[in-house]
Amino acid sequence: MTVAGLPPGISVHPVHGLPEFAPGDDLAAAIAGAAPWLDDDDVLVVTSKIVSKVEGNLVRVEPGTDRETARQRAIDAETVRVVARRGPLRIVETRHGWVVAAAGIDASNVAADALVLLPADADESARRLRARLRELLGVDVAVVVSDTFGRPWRDGVTDVAIGAAGLPALVDHRGAVDAHGNRLETTQVAVVDELAAAGDLVKGKLGGVPVAVVRGLHVEAPEPDEGTRPLVRLGAGDLFATGTRDLVGSRRTATALAHRDGALAAVTEAFRTAVAALPEFPVVFRYGSEDGDDADVVDVHLADPITPVTSLALGAVVGAALVQLQAEGWATRWEPAGTFGGASLAGRLWLGRTPT
Repeated sequence: MTVAGLPPGISVHPVHGLPEFAPGDDLAAAIAGAAPWLDDDDVLVVTSKIVSKVEGNLVRVEPGTDRETARQRAIDAETVRVVARRGPLRIVETRHGWVVAAAGIDASNVAADALVLLPADADESARRLRARLRELLGVDVAVVVSDTFGRPWRDGVTDVAIGAAGLPALVDHRGAVDAHGNRLETTQVAVVDELAAAGDLVKGKLGGVPVAVVRGLHVEAPEPDEGTRPLVRLGAGDLFATGTRDLVGSRRTATALAHRDGALAAVTEAFRTAVAALPEFPVVFRYGSEDGDDADVVDVHLADPITPVTSLALGAVVGAALVQLQAEGWATRWEPAGTFGGASLAGRLWLGRTPT
């Protein structure tokens, strides 16, 4: 409905009447039948789950197998790196490059004998769907494949893009000048994530509406079309590769690492190896003691209260870490917190290179 006097903008519309999908179904044909009103420049936001279903990217739970056990095995298979872990919860990097809880494996809105994996290549899925809709309806639409992710340091979930075709993943404003004459240095807008979240406003988690259409956004299709690859921030650009349970960095830490032969990096890796058998035991590091000591010192804190249980666990972990550091050529000296206090401070680790 058009409201007189209302300025033009962007609208979001649900696509009703879609069936329960199964492997081999023609997703594009079902969408074309349910939304013959699709038009050029529309953006189709499609829940990744139905893409995975029609492409058969499922794990069947064998009879007699506990579903949670099957899910944990599937997470193992989809994981290339564990970023953080607490109890049964794992935040992992998938083979697609996404960092997400439980490798994005979903057990909701699917039969009890199945689990849904992320699409094998959601960008390619989006390209195929876009091309097929052009064949069926003669329209040029963009496609976003969305999935629900949590956010670090914020409660709640939101939909983000894991696949896209026909529009840029990022709109780059770097180099532009704002109204006050300031040149933008870092601003890149993740427009496909914004579209994924907008689409979920009418799709929802319980409404049985897996597809939405965003109308009124006019963007040029990029060439080449890289899909969502520009969104992935790993390697040197990832400031949180070790997770805050393992490492608490600072400007001082970054400077120290550049000049101290990687002492903190060595400690981090040693403790990571040591806590592999104690995944619920969090250790937090700070390079340089809190009282300003400039030596190669790493203060070791506990995120949990210091109790007899955590003290015993700490002893086991520190012992294993010291062995690891010695094997890597570091001379070490450990002083427990009782020597200098500190509420969460478990101890202080002094390091030096052994003579060669």
